[in-house]
Amino acid sequence: MAGRLDELGEFGLVAAVTAGSPPSPAGPGDDAAVVAVPDGRVVATTDVLVEGRHFRLDWSAPYDVGRKAAAQSLADVAAMGARPVALLVGFGAPGSFVADDAVALARGLADEAAACGASVVGGDVVAAPAVVVSVTALGSLDGRAPVLRSGARVGDVVVVAGALGGAAAGLAALTAGRDDLAAVAAHRVPSPPYADGVALAEAGATSMIDVSDGLSGDLRHVAVASGVGFSIDVSALPVHASVGEAAAALGIDEQEWVLGGGDDHALVATLPAPDPRWPVVGRVVEGDAVEWVGARVAPRAWEHFA
Repeated sequence: MAGRLDELGEFGLVAAVTAGSPPSPAGPGDDAAVVAVPDGRVVATTDVLVEGRHFRLDWSAPYDVGRKAAAQSLADVAAMGARPVALLVGFGAPGSFVADDAVALARGLADEAAACGASVVGGDVVAAPAVVVSVTALGSLDGRAPVLRSGARVGDVVVVAGALGGAAAGLAALTAGRDDLAAVAAHRVPSPPYADGVALAEAGATSMIDVSDGLSGDLRHVAVASGVGFSIDVSALPVHASVGEAAAALGIDEQEWVLGGGDDHALVATLPAPDPRWPVVGRVVEGDAVEWVGARVAPRAWEHFA
């Protein structure tokens, strides 16, 4: 499918991506989608990725950008204890953008959605001076109460589902010109533990958040919302398998990525009691501070307007 996006057009892009998809009550190609959500309540979230700010096409293939964009929003749904159901996608790009690349990006979105049982049900395509991907994810609570940031209670344990530091290590590797390091793959395509969102909710999680802006910043969000503090054992945190290699190659303390790196989309939750399925990394305590026991670096979080 050689050519430019302005030659392919919005209808052609939708047709190329949805060919062979299972039928739905109303999905791509109509004025709006109809999504079945048995619970009667919809968990909804939106994220926007901008070329040059959140991804670079000289570092990531368009397919990987699509997967990353979908993962970012789907992880937010999982962090509420909901089951991802559908994605709506807004896509902007110059008319000269290669049509095959647009289709690859859209297929990345669809494949990441399918990985957790969701599907792309609609969206919009517009001309833009740079590539912009806006993803709205919808989820169903299936009769459960949503897990909020504001529910952590003193005495709860803190657990983590997934691994930390890989995406930040990969970004550092690419910045240093080391695309041979394994961490690069974690930056290009994160692996959120989607199923753990529902499992944690069913296990009685009192609060939950996905690690998108860095563990230090995201835990602070929970602390403020819940009116509590945290004591975290840094040595107990689950570290992405690629982090050690990158730290040795780049001469950087891996804790910088584990504590402050975002985009891993691991899930951090509080539970009334330990559960063998997830490592306990700390406890909820009185106060409003986050104590990092065993930290060698001062944790920093992502600032969107820094």
